[in-house]
Amino acid sequence: MIPLKTVLAFGCFDVLHFGHLQFLSKVRELGDTLIVVVARDSTIREGKGREPIFGENARLKMVSALRIVDKAMLGSEAGESRYGIIKQVRPAVIALGYDQAESESRLKEWLCANGLAEVGIVRITHVEDEEVFKSSKAMQKIRDAITREI
Repeated sequence: MIPLKTVLAFGCFDVLHFGHLQFLSKVRELGDTLIVVVARDSTIREGKGREPIFGENARLKMVSALRIVDKAMLGSEAGESRYGIIKQVRPAVIALGYDQAESESRLKEWLCANGLAEVGIVRITHVEDEEVFKSSKAMQKIRDAITREI
C-alpha cells in the first residue's frame, strides 16, 4: 500500500473568502490529504494586534466544512511553540501562503533539528490579483460598505 502524502497548511481564516479557497485548492494539489491548522484567537491578537472577527471555533467549523479539507484543527496558543503541531502531523509538505510571514529558512532549520528534514516547504503564489483577495482588503471593503449604508 502506498502511503498517503499529507500536506499541512496554516492560516487565520478570519473572514473566509475566495482567496482562501484558491490557496487551499493549490495546497490540495500537493498531496493526498490536506490538514489545515486554524490560528487560535490568542495568536491573532498577538500577531495581528486585533480581536478576531469570528472566534476560533467558528473559524475551525468553517474551514472543516470545505470539501477540499480532509481535517482542520486549532493551532497552538500564543506563546506556545507553533511548530509542535508539525511533530504531531508529520506532513510530507508544509504549504505557506504568499503573504505569510514565516521564514522558510528558519522553518527548514527547525525541521532538520527535529528529525523532519524530509518535509518539503512550498510557498504558494497567488493566481489572482493579491490585493483583491487579501483578508485585510476584504475587511476594509466590508467596513466601507457598512459605512456607506449608515
